[in-house]
Amino acid sequence: MSESEEPEKLAEGTLISHLLELRSRLIRAMVAIGIALVPCAYYANKLYDFVAKPLINKLPKDGSLVFTSVMSPFLAPFKLAVFAALFLAMPYVLYQVWAFVAPGLYRNEKRFAVPLLVTSVLLFYVGVGFAYQFVFPVMFQFFVNTAPAGVKPMVDINSYLDFVLRIFFGFGAAFEVPIAVVLLVITGLVRIEKLRANRGYVLIGIFIIAAMLTPPDAVSMCIMAVPMYMLYEGGLVMASILSKNKANEDAERPAQ
Repeated sequence: MSESEEPEKLAEGTLISHLLELRSRLIRAMVAIGIALVPCAYYANKLYDFVAKPLINKLPKDGSLVFTSVMSPFLAPFKLAVFAALFLAMPYVLYQVWAFVAPGLYRNEKRFAVPLLVTSVLLFYVGVGFAYQFVFPVMFQFFVNTAPAGVKPMVDINSYLDFVLRIFFGFGAAFEVPIAVVLLVITGLVRIEKLRANRGYVLIGIFIIAAMLTPPDAVSMCIMAVPMYMLYEGGLVMASILSKNKANEDAERPAQ
């Protein structure tokens, strides 16, 4: 048997060594978040103004954001700064997770894991950007237009931030649908033919998920559900390509 055909050996270590490695990776991730938090905290008010802009642009002239707690003008922007720091440091945090897990993976598993990890991060960012750029203007315009004539829009800054973060997370997670499809197929949990055959059930499930993650109106639900289903179809295409490549490699392996 040649060296290239020898079984691949994984790195081994004691429980203590793994715990020490985990601690080291966690510390590095926390340091990265702390470094990102410094500029985010400094520009916390500007960050909040940026996040609040889609709503403010849709409010009437007498509408405004308000605070009902004494500490809200400080806590709300700082809370946003913490999430923004985590958002900025996420690639490095995920790299630390990868560096901890990678020694326990085989070479072929690493080859699939790295592109999936990078793609999942990019898709999450795209989902957040999509929510801010396209969903918020339509959603807030709808809410403002449906308000009763005698109601003056005055939104609490804390409740608005919680709402925005939930939508950001919802759309970021929704844009991970292709990754979920690919993982289900390449791990052998579900056959791609079955996913294709059950498109109708998937579509119903997507609308149910969108209804739970978005405000209770049809506009917001459709804005999330339609891209999710398109991403599902894109995931099927990606999974089909990867499955064919994997099948070709398996077929060629005995001939080497």
